Amino acid sequence: MKNRLVLQAITRTFEDGGMERTILDQLNLEVAEGELVAVMGPSGSGKSTFLSIAGALLEPTLGDVRLDGESIIGKNKQELFEMRLRKIGFIFQSANLIPYLKVEEQLMLVAKLAGMDKEKAAIRANELLDKMGLSLRRTAYPEKLSGGERQRVAIARALMNDPAVLFADEPTASLDASRGLDVVSMIAKQVKDQGKSAVMVTHDDRVLPLCDRVLYLKNGRLTEK
Repeated sequence: MKNRLVLQAITRTFEDGGMERTILDQLNLEVAEGELVAVMGPSGSGKSTFLSIAGALLEPTLGDVRLDGESIIGKNKQELFEMRLRKIGFIFQSANLIPYLKVEEQLMLVAKLAGMDKEKAAIRANELLDKMGLSLRRTAYPEKLSGGERQRVAIARALMNDPAVLFADEPTASLDASRGLDVVSMIAKQVKDQGKSAVMVTHDDRVLPLCDRVLYLKNGRLTEK
C-alpha cells in the first residue's frame, strides 16, 4: 500500500533567548492511502510545528517530507504554494470559510486558484456537496449554516482539488459530541473511499475510535503510547 505522506527524521530547532531549542527530534511518520491517523499531545508538545512542517508551511531544520512521493525540501515559495494547492487539503478548527462567499462559491474559488476548468469544477463541487449532504445549502452564506454544516463545507473544500493528503487541525473543537462524531466520520469515509492519507491533530478522545491509528507527540517524537 502506498504511503502518500512520509516524514523522515524530522528535526526542527528554534532560537529562544540565545539558546537553541529542539521542538521536533528525529520524528518519523508514514501514513498509507486510506488511513486516518490521530495525533495527540499536550500544549507545547510541538503539534503546531509538526502540522506546519507536514503541511509544507514550514521547512524542517533537518529531515525530509514527501507528499505523494514529492519532497518539499529546497522548493521556493511559489513551488510550495502550488504543492499545497495540488497535494494538500486543510480542515481547520473554525472551518475558516470566507464570509461573503456562498457554499458553492467556497469550493469554486479553490478550483479557480488551481486553474481547474470551470465546467469540470462545477461538476466536482456538486458531487462533493451531495456527498456531504449540503446540496440544499449550496447558495447559503456561512452565517446561515450550523457549526456542523460549516465543517462539512470545509471538508468538501479541502477535497475539491483531489489532494493526496488531508490535514485536520482540531476539527471538532467547536462542535458538540454528536456533530463532532459526524464530522470525523465524514473525514474518515472520504479518506477510505478516495485513498487519501490523513492526519488529524485532536484533543477529542470521543473521535479516536474512528481513526486507524492514534499517535502521541512526546519529546519531539511520535509514539504509540
